Amino acid sequence: MTAETAPARTPDLDTLATRIADGERRALARAITLVESTRAEDRAKATALLQRLAGLKREALRIGLSGTPGVGKSTFIEAFGMSLTAQGLKVAVLAVDPSSTRTGGSILGDKTRMERLSREPNAFIRPSPSLSELGGVSRRTREAVALVEAAGFDVVLIETVGVGQSETMVAEMSDLFILLLAPAGGDELQGVKRGIMETADLILVNKADGDLKPAATRTCADYAGALRLLRKRPEDPEGFPKALMVSAIEENGLAEAWAEMTALADWRRETGHWARRRADQARGWFEAEVRQGLLARLTEDHRTRARMDALGAQVAEGAVSASQAASDILAALEKPHEKP
Repeated sequence: MTAETAPARTPDLDTLATRIADGERRALARAITLVESTRAEDRAKATALLQRLAGLKREALRIGLSGTPGVGKSTFIEAFGMSLTAQGLKVAVLAVDPSSTRTGGSILGDKTRMERLSREPNAFIRPSPSLSELGGVSRRTREAVALVEAAGFDVVLIETVGVGQSETMVAEMSDLFILLLAPAGGDELQGVKRGIMETADLILVNKADGDLKPAATRTCADYAGALRLLRKRPEDPEGFPKALMVSAIEENGLAEAWAEMTALADWRRETGHWARRRADQARGWFEAEVRQGLLARLTEDHRTRARMDALGAQVAEGAVSASQAASDILAALEKPHEKP
């Protein structure tokens, strides 16, 4: 059952907030279902719940993960997550699955692909449908991140749908952005978008084992060279961003990757980049909510909806340009009392 059709079965919000603050997984799962709901009454409850939890001011290390199809994201996340829980850290995985453009449904199979991690007491895995949102993440992923932070998790892994031109959106809600790639010689370098390369903090070449290890070594060298050609970012210390090799199957290179992640996060905290990035993300979240609210009003007001349908038909017939029709709608919004 998807978030849109799931019934709202939430206990009293104060009780729910207390249980989340105590780290109860069932309460956390219910809260994420609540924030993913599109019902107006559930949205009001979700907003009130997030406001109650905001006072906790708990922070987790937010790590965004993206990668090309077949790179082994789920295998990597499971091995990496297990290595972190072995250190006593609490790890949450927010995995976004693509939704069908026809039915809106999603497979949500990440828990079955991460069988070991799903049984780990210090891990929490939540697959969510993208609901056709661009950017590789769900519209409510930001709110899910806030909830797992309030529940006391130390690390949040945000797995995106997959590499694309809009995948960089995950970088706007994470502290570190990791790009996972498979050994492919120099060919794959041509297929990865420059925007993602410029946003990545670490590039991890997975499957560096067995017969693929020589190819992984070449791929890692190719990307290391490409990263040196990019303009240095002010939020990066010397040597970053960088490319490393890992093997999720053999669990090699995971400790080194974690050491690089924590070193970069610590440097950003010490230099003030962390606080500025978090402040920018909060402001961006606010502005995104305002935009989504305005779009919702366009479709919820029946008079505006009727005007859009009428103008849409004229645009389809070629009677009016799309730009002119859009201008007419926006002009009507500025004069809400006029008849359509």
